[in-house]
Amino acid sequence: MVTSLAARAAELAQARIPFVQATVVRALHPTSAHAGDTALVHADGEIEGFVGGTCAESSLRVHALEVLVTGEPLLLRIQAGAAHTTVEPGAVTVTNPCVSGGTLEIFLEPRRPAPRLVVVGNTPVAHALMALGGPLGLAVESGDGTDRGTDIDYDGVAAVVVASHGRGEEPALVAALRADVPYIALVASRVRAAAVLASLDVPDTGRVHSPAGLNLGGRTAPEIALSILAELVASRAAAPAREVCSVVIPVIDPVCGMTVAASDDVQQVLVDGVSHFFCCQRCRIAFVAAPERYAAGA
Repeated sequence: MVTSLAARAAELAQARIPFVQATVVRALHPTSAHAGDTALVHADGEIEGFVGGTCAESSLRVHALEVLVTGEPLLLRIQAGAAHTTVEPGAVTVTNPCVSGGTLEIFLEPRRPAPRLVVVGNTPVAHALMALGGPLGLAVESGDGTDRGTDIDYDGVAAVVVASHGRGEEPALVAALRADVPYIALVASRVRAAAVLASLDVPDTGRVHSPAGLNLGGRTAPEIALSILAELVASRAAAPAREVCSVVIPVIDPVCGMTVAASDDVQQVLVDGVSHFFCCQRCRIAFVAAPERYAAGA
């Protein structure tokens, strides 16, 4: 199982599909999971692998999807007791009334694809951007400043830098603006940049950074590339994170009171047009037997 999950994780990473790798680092019995057990949590809440029963999976799903959005790893503790959640830096403790006993500690590691940086151009600045982008954790792709500027699929691209010195600038900029790329930069003087942007038949040209980069006083191609990448880092830090997972809303199990994710992989029932979600089948059965008892507090 561990080997197959490792291969599956590599496959997802290669395909640039975000997921969370969950690993049991400590298990105090009685628990059905053991230290070293692993699971992969997908962006839609689907879980591959095993790190505990359905009740533990409910808590895992909620916090794994949060981790996928924040990008920060988390230690999740799951223990038996009245429904309660305690949050501390780097860790969350969930007390789950449906757990039969024992304690699990699960390390949640977000595995998000590297942000894509498309560099359009075959110039010294473009070459320097490609050399420096990788060490910063960017997945750098090249366009040659002509037809390659529009051949590239800009969907999901984090940044586009046009450093082609006049070759193929307009189509690349238009494609990036239409794809709503978060950071777009044009390497050009103020005068030439204004002329290029004024010629574009597309709105929001004011989103294009030009002159590109922070004013660090750089003159050489590597220095200019450094200033552009510094501006890109600052821009990404200031902007709200874009969605990397499906919209999965945390809701309260009306029977036991614990927080669960309202997703297709969770036990649920529809009553009078309202969906109710549960941590496990036992809570669902209890609700179905007496919905009037629990529905008011759902």
